[in-house]
Amino acid sequence: MNIRPLFDKVVVEALTVEEKTKSGFILPSSAQEKPQTCVVVAVGPGGVVDGKETVMQVKPGDKVLCSKYAGSDFKVDGKEFTIIKQSDILAVVE
Repeated sequence: MNIRPLFDKVVVEALTVEEKTKSGFILPSSAQEKPQTCVVVAVGPGGVVDGKETVMQVKPGDKVLCSKYAGSDFKVDGKEFTIIKQSDILAVVE
């Protein structure tokens, strides 16, 4: 199944998070922070959003830093994705 975001939305997939601390303690999933480094999976077309022309600045495959609590989480075909607004992307990691 393909995901095609609309307007200024971006579909991202979180990169794996360390499950252990540096000292070797294993963290339960409830204690782990939401990952902020993601890979862009799909990008909406942009266009006029809230009366302003929006040009998309990211493309699929880009590694990005996202706001910590941004977006909505979804599970599609057993994989977890987050759909965020382009404005919730803080930077592109090069």
